[in-house]
Amino acid sequence: MWGPDRVLAVLAAEYPDVTLWAIPLYAATIGIEIWIVQRWRRTGDHVVRGYAARDTWASLAIGLGSVFFVFFINLAVFGMAVVLWPFRLWDLGNGWAGWAVALVGWDFLYYWHHRFEHEARILWACHVNHHSSEYFNLSTALRQPWTPWASIFFYPLLALVGVAPWMIMVSGGINLIYQYWVHTEAIDRLPRAIEAVWNTPSHHRVHHGSNPEYIDRNYAGILIVWDRAFGTFEPERAHVQYGLTKNIDTYNPLRIAFGEYAALWRDVLHAARWQDGLNLLWHGPYWEPTPRSPG
Repeated sequence: MWGPDRVLAVLAAEYPDVTLWAIPLYAATIGIEIWIVQRWRRTGDHVVRGYAARDTWASLAIGLGSVFFVFFINLAVFGMAVVLWPFRLWDLGNGWAGWAVALVGWDFLYYWHHRFEHEARILWACHVNHHSSEYFNLSTALRQPWTPWASIFFYPLLALVGVAPWMIMVSGGINLIYQYWVHTEAIDRLPRAIEAVWNTPSHHRVHHGSNPEYIDRNYAGILIVWDRAFGTFEPERAHVQYGLTKNIDTYNPLRIAFGEYAALWRDVLHAARWQDGLNLLWHGPYWEPTPRSPG
């Protein structure tokens, strides 16, 4: 019988949280990247933003907070997958077919989840902290959302096509770890065959750019083919200006994590019409209500 205690036990013990296994990798590679960019700055070989101490500490704090908060989101994702599992169309098992559908399926759903986070302000309020740094380095990758509640509506769907719940969760961890290495200026463009298929640092630098041509582009997790297929791909051409179109100018982890929720709530409360308040939730972060005509 799958009760809450059983779900919690499986989530905590019966599948490995591969993102936690990667913590030593994060620490080592951030140290290496800091050494590389400092050397470049001394020699003048490359123009990079590099690191700033307060920004990096803010990223690390947000990363630690996400480990705690996202555990409960993952619990809900896993629980929903368990609920859907008896209604599966197939059982793909844990061989190559199961893993292929799990990994590619998560990545496909991630593209749409990520895209909706940019296109609906209530979801952007969760995701914006990941874009809040004006730097782009491996520590920026750790600025993970604390409240990615929309995950519950995406990834459990894999259970219906026969992906076991524990494999869904492991696939999510693998997807997140892959995305870590693309947050760097230390790697230039890769060979064309790789850039054509995979998400790379060049592609993801574009995604973090506030340049007008870069906004809402390159949503990919692992495979850039989704952006190419659905019209959201943009190659890296102009120098990338990192951060938001209106930067928040704070290193306080709580303000970074929840500031946009507060701003959205204020805008909804001050909307002239209740319809405008609802539209503020579901339109993009740059949408504004049409001013009411006088009289």
